[in-house]
Amino acid sequence: MDDLKKIIRTIPDFPKPGILFRDITTLLADPQAFNTVIDRFVEHYEHEQIELVVGIESRGFIIGAPLALRLGKGFIPVRKAGKLPGPTHGVEYDLEYGTDLVEVHQDAIQAGSKVLMVDDLLATGGTMEGSAKLIEKAGGNIVGYAFVIELVDLKGRHRLDHPVYSLVTFEGD
Repeated sequence: MDDLKKIIRTIPDFPKPGILFRDITTLLADPQAFNTVIDRFVEHYEHEQIELVVGIESRGFIIGAPLALRLGKGFIPVRKAGKLPGPTHGVEYDLEYGTDLVEVHQDAIQAGSKVLMVDDLLATGGTMEGSAKLIEKAGGNIVGYAFVIELVDLKGRHRLDHPVYSLVTFEGD
């Protein structure tokens, strides 16, 4: 996956000093690289028993929606509180400095649906862990988690209770 890793831009000291931000906008701007991301996820998941792809706001939408189309599955967005117009399920989860709330429409997931969770980046795992609780509350059964990037040193995969698949990993930097 080094070909993809080379396209991802690293921005030092964003959003605060000492952080190396892994920016996928350079990858998304390259149609061949973006297509490679979707191709690799399709290859990995095409034989899995998945009924829905769930994307986490907001970059998870960018990856999850085309993946769902290519797999021939439905796409469900998990949004920050107050962004969905209909009745929602919500779950509060812990962040490094506080809490946040994510929501999904109450009628988005049929009980027992097999769900693949997608986001651009796995760091500490807090957002995905909270989103997973939300999907389970809504009746979904999680099959796995897919990420473009995983920051290995932050050990986010240890918070997740289903298989994790990452295309690119960064560690020790």
